[in-house]
This record gives sequence, structure tokens and C-alpha cells, in this order.
Amino acid sequence: MKLLLFAALAGSFLVGSASRDGVLPIGSPIPKPAVSVKDVSGKDLTLQQVKKAGGLLVMFSCNTCPYVIMNQSRTKDVCAYAADRKIGVILLNANEGDRENGNSYAAMQSYAKAQNYQMYYAMDNNSVLADAFGASRTPECYLFDKDGKLVYHGAIDDSPGDAGSVRRRHLQSAIDEMVAGKEVTVKETRSVGCSISRS
Repeated sequence: MKLLLFAALAGSFLVGSASRDGVLPIGSPIPKPAVSVKDVSGKDLTLQQVKKAGGLLVMFSCNTCPYVIMNQSRTKDVCAYAADRKIGVILLNANEGDRENGNSYAAMQSYAKAQNYQMYYAMDNNSVLADAFGASRTPECYLFDKDGKLVYHGAIDDSPGDAGSVRRRHLQSAIDEMVAGKEVTVKETRSVGCSISRS
């Protein structure tokens, strides 16, 4: 069944690697930390405000991508894992080209409520932050340390299509190493998902 799903996805969504022109280099500071975005709660906030003493986790996401949906449980788990370690967490929806359909602000609010999100989920208007980050996929993760430097970029784990086949939890491992004051062993991984729909 999963193989059939992936075959269907391959025909409908662009899937690719995080290694591309414009990608945010490891060691970079948080891009546009003062840009204001609106959370589904109605609160306006910035990445600098979301960042906590332990760092910041930014994940580009949406309501409609099958890869986001397949990873939903893992997304919530790793976001809670980060928050428990004093890392600020925010999901950003940069799908500006799909605001009239499944990625409107109202749809984001409904989706966040249905998923019982405990982290910020905000609209990235005109894909401003996605462009600054060089993000192109959903889901796509960026982990910054306490000094606001990028230490990890890529996927949640090594099996986005099948939770039962996960061999390495890339993002959780990066969080563990960062919190322990160690250098992150695997700094970049292949980010698989749906293309961000820019206007």
C-alpha cells in the first residue's frame, strides 16, 4: 500500500534533495529574525521572540502535503522533544500560491486545532522567510543553537514515508548533540516532501 502511495506522490509532487543553490549554509545566523508572522492564535510574533535559551527549531510545513500528513505524529513528537529542552519551535506555512485552497489562514487554524498543535503555526506571507532560508519543501527543518547559528538542516528522519522503517532520527539526534554542547554529527540530510507553492 505504501509503495502505491509513493508512486502516486511521485507523479504529483516534486521530491528532491536539500543540496541546491540558495540553501542556507550551516553556521548561518537566523534569517530575518525580526520579520513578523501571524500564528494561528492570532498572535503576531518574530523568530527572535520564538527562540528560547536552548535555541530555535523552524519547520516549513502546510496543511495539504501527503508527506506532512504522513509525518504528522513524528512532527508533533519531535517538536515536543525540542520544547522540553528549552528550544523554541515554530511551523511556517509558506504556500502563498495555495492560499485560496487548502492553505488559507482559516484552513491553518482548523488544521492546527484538529491536530492539537502545541507549537506555533504561522503564515509566512509571500514566502518571505522561505525565500530567506532557501526552503523549498514541506516538511523541511532548520535547527539553530542558543547563539542563533544553524547546526542542522534537513529531514525529521531517514524514512519520511514509513515510520516503521526509521533507522535514524536525524533531527532528534541533532537536538541531543546540540543540547549536550557537542558538534552535530550529521549536519545536513535529504529533505523529501512537496514543493512550497510560491505565488
